[in-house]
Amino acid sequence: MEALKEWAVVCKALEEGRQVILLRKGGIMEYRKGFEVRHERFLMFPTYEHQSSDHLQPDYAGRLDEVLKDAPPAGTSMLTSFAQVLDVKEVTDRSVLKRLEHFHVWNESYVKARMDYNPSKPMSVMLVRVFKLGRPVKVETREEWAGCKSWVPVNVDVGAAEPALTDSEFGKISYKVREALSIAA
Repeated sequence: MEALKEWAVVCKALEEGRQVILLRKGGIMEYRKGFEVRHERFLMFPTYEHQSSDHLQPDYAGRLDEVLKDAPPAGTSMLTSFAQVLDVKEVTDRSVLKRLEHFHVWNESYVKARMDYNPSKPMSVMLVRVFKLGRPVKVETREEWAGCKSWVPVNVDVGAAEPALTDSEFGKISYKVREALSIAA
């Protein structure tokens, strides 16, 4: 199973049910092609580069210190969840992203900066259902995984997992996300 590299604070928000979408444009190494959803199910690979409370909504910015305090030793990563992609929509209309602000932890200025990066490419909005692993999986990081790329190959058994949100909770939220996305259709 591959893993998607994402800020550790965002992985935490996904696991807590505070966030149910991922907004992706692709990293520097994906500039020409842009981001590509390559899997319907993938591990979340927490990263610690580029995170800043200045990029988070006020209600979640304080969580960054907690996440940084719990960072694993250098050269390792702790995988604690996986995501299943339920819908993907490519968005160029910034007003759609504004309607989605309650479903992620990034603030408006950061989302704007991401939209401005590689402006010829749309933003991929992924509605994801996140599952917390029954036990964290420690992996040794590899040098070739470094840098601004989205996907890394990780060969681990996820074992038992439980959803971050109940079926009912996720159903209500996913309906609202799909409703916000369909307005621009």
